Amino acid sequence: MYNVCVVGATGAVGQEMMKILEERNFPLNELRLFASSRSKGKALEFKGETLTTFELNKDSFEDIDIALFSAGAGVSREFAPKAAKAGAVVIDNSSAFRMDKDTPLVVPEINPESLSYHKGIIANPNCSTIQMVLVLHPLHEKGRIKRVVVTTYQSVSGTGLKAMVELRKQSEAVLNKEEVVCDVYPYQIAFNLIPQIGDFLPNGYTQEEMKMVRETQKILADDSISITATCVRVPVFISHSESVNIELERKINPKEAREILSKKEGVAVVDDPSKLLYPTPLDGAHKDLVYVGRIREDISTENGLSLWVVSDNLRKGAALNAVQIAEKLVDKGLV
Repeated sequence: MYNVCVVGATGAVGQEMMKILEERNFPLNELRLFASSRSKGKALEFKGETLTTFELNKDSFEDIDIALFSAGAGVSREFAPKAAKAGAVVIDNSSAFRMDKDTPLVVPEINPESLSYHKGIIANPNCSTIQMVLVLHPLHEKGRIKRVVVTTYQSVSGTGLKAMVELRKQSEAVLNKEEVVCDVYPYQIAFNLIPQIGDFLPNGYTQEEMKMVRETQKILADDSISITATCVRVPVFISHSESVNIELERKINPKEAREILSKKEGVAVVDDPSKLLYPTPLDGAHKDLVYVGRIREDISTENGLSLWVVSDNLRKGAALNAVQIAEKLVDKGLV
């Protein structure tokens, strides 16, 4: 049995972590909840009991075995090393340590062997990266991917609870012909799209787009894969969708691709155009799998495939992947 803490327990991902720990019956001795000074003292339900959130400080990690972080990169940079020094294994959902060469970046269905090399901190990949690499991985093993072109359609829950509230309020305002207020996003998100996630970088890409490039190469352990991404925020509450185009060294036809993907752990193929079967964000919401459909040959290039990928960004894209990492640590005796 293990002492586990959730840092950022009152946020969307933190609450999902608690839910998944309960659903999967993680071997808990004690669960401690930490939040900011604004949220300390808040009561949260877990396994029929009421737990109180405490303010995070440097002494919060005494006797903690596993620390699940979901409070943002700044908090992680400050407190994750303190947790690791206190003896906890940190599973961090922020971008703080993902590209650190000494920090494993792990999707358990792809590279669980990387966990053996952790030095106290393990990085959870970006939500949009996780669902894409789960689909890319088996195809890369069979045909070696040379290039990826991805466009994402990312839900507001990726920004957090405040963004979900903003989408609801803006939608009501538009329908009621009232003034639309923008606090979380620079533009109205209700009935609109925003082709920017994260700050713009000198190369014209956004932070989110470059996360997908670098993280994919690291997880698949292949820097030779060329990747370009366009990340778009859409007026959907939960689940990210992605249009993924890949070019392979060896031709894989759509039928073979469906067979390969149907055997991949964590992936479900929903693909029958004759019956209008393909995954939508609503299909992926509150589910653990990554769904793939619209699998077709790219008629514009040799050895190309186009795919449509959907997954719940709060679950497999964040909380579930983190808990699965914790489960692997337990199974391998690494904690």
